[in-house]
Amino acid sequence: MSMSPDPVNDRPADLLDALLAPLRLEGVFVSRWVMRAPWGFRGDRERNAILHYVRSGECAITMPDAAEPVVLRAGELAVFPCGTAHEVADRPGRATSPLDLLLPGRPPGTTTEVRVDGPGPPTELLCGGLHYDEAGMSPLYRALPDVLVLDRETLADDPLLSGTLERLTGRYGGLAALRAFELVFVLALRVAMERSDEAPAALRHPAVGRALLAIQTRYAEPWTLEALAREAGLSRSAFAAAFTRLVGEAPARHLAGRRMREASRLLTETGVPLAAIPERVGYGSAVGFHLAFRRHFGVPPGEYRRAGRPLNARSDR
Repeated sequence: MSMSPDPVNDRPADLLDALLAPLRLEGVFVSRWVMRAPWGFRGDRERNAILHYVRSGECAITMPDAAEPVVLRAGELAVFPCGTAHEVADRPGRATSPLDLLLPGRPPGTTTEVRVDGPGPPTELLCGGLHYDEAGMSPLYRALPDVLVLDRETLADDPLLSGTLERLTGRYGGLAALRAFELVFVLALRVAMERSDEAPAALRHPAVGRALLAIQTRYAEPWTLEALAREAGLSRSAFAAAFTRLVGEAPARHLAGRRMREASRLLTETGVPLAAIPERVGYGSAVGFHLAFRRHFGVPPGEYRRAGRPLNARSDR
């Protein structure tokens, strides 16, 4: 992993940390698979980040919208940041069984082992699912590729990541395995972000990246379009155009979304008084905050807190 002190080179990793923090990863499920061909399983899209590590043998990963399958060989890791639906089999085109039949329930915090007997070559897989709070997912996190593949050479360049994976392939279980998978997920995303072809264009753009980092980490400041443009080092019009093109939404809407995600966390996970939340998330007016919150989630903040769980943003805002 690059240790360059250059803030421009480090920004994708810094932004990744800021994007991951609101997701509140928890409830890891770990499974070890020992299979001999023929075999195959498929899973629907999940509210989990999914990881597959091939300890030995190889497998083919197929996704509904992908033109070609991904072949994963021994010592390689595949990461699905948003739990995209996919199939895993000993070869492309193999008939697959629903994952829910092989691993019903998959309760968080547990580990299990699955064996499939057959006459063909063996494959050993280590798989993990990390549950995340979808309400904390930003548009930039959603913009990550459906799958990120790290080959043996890439993993070897990061001793902490490769060493953690190697230890996971042993008989570690319980809390140690669960925490190790969280570490693998974060480290794998950091490594992928440092590869310029993997990180979303918005995170690689020096000016837009500066503004994004400010929005993610300093959302409570009284930002205006002009202030964000100064942070980015661009004119107001050039900044607005570049930001909207690369991020997919205007700076003001992106800032509002970040503030709403933090407000959601404060309402559902803390006892911060309702009256104190507007200022905590960057609103100088309680009325303005209440209007923005209701427009975003469809309910007022008090009702949201009483519901006791995060709600999705309105799709028509």
